[in-house]
Amino acid sequence: MKQNPQSSGRLRPVDLARGHGLSTQAVRNYEAAGILPAAERSAHGYRTYTPRHAQALHAFLALVPGHGHRTAAAIMQAVNRDSVEDALRLIDDSHAQLLDDRRTLQAVEAALRDLRPVPEERGDTFVGPLARRLGIRPATLRTWERAGLVQPRRDPRTGYRVYGPVDVRDALLVHQLRRGGHLLGQIAPLIAQVRSAGGVAPLASTLRDWQARLSARGRALLTGAAALDAYLDDPPVRGAGPSVSATGSSATT
Repeated sequence: MKQNPQSSGRLRPVDLARGHGLSTQAVRNYEAAGILPAAERSAHGYRTYTPRHAQALHAFLALVPGHGHRTAAAIMQAVNRDSVEDALRLIDDSHAQLLDDRRTLQAVEAALRDLRPVPEERGDTFVGPLARRLGIRPATLRTWERAGLVQPRRDPRTGYRVYGPVDVRDALLVHQLRRGGHLLGQIAPLIAQVRSAGGVAPLASTLRDWQARLSARGRALLTGAAALDAYLDDPPVRGAGPSVSATGSSATT
């Protein structure tokens, strides 16, 4: 029969801290935040942890890479107040966000395949000449601007839109993709990635890095889920609790 870790072993804050490369203050802070269950107190007010606290700390630290610190903390807080369904919903949200990010990457990759190289631009232009070059109405350029696809600056004296070389490049790319049947919402992620990468040519490497980050997040979510499942598999002993409440003692050890 599996032994509940709460029923055996006593650990000091420094034991948890050293085992996870943390400071003892970090361990106390995690307990105060509800990430760890409340510690028992000795007759002299010293915190006493158990292997279950170590398991909770391990689960939290395993959740952070996939969910981020705030969500990982919220997951552990929900579990420790016996609201497992709330914790599972938070986990579902993280998986849904990862799926959305994967779909965005796929859309960017699909749109990138439809792009042809655009000439390197020099100098500035205005809305009228650029619209004539593309064979569109100036109002279309303004629609693209509202969608964040082009970002011309304003002349401080006249207030006219001024399209620099990067803005013209973005407009040419948007024009290509619109003619290919892509919607503005599908184009926006690609243009954002082009800007981030500094152009279309280096974008392939950026997308590979993006894919690698998504894969790493996926693996991290699995690792965190396994650690949390192990923590859930060993529930606390009912009726067991701190002999002196953390809020009722001024001890800091």
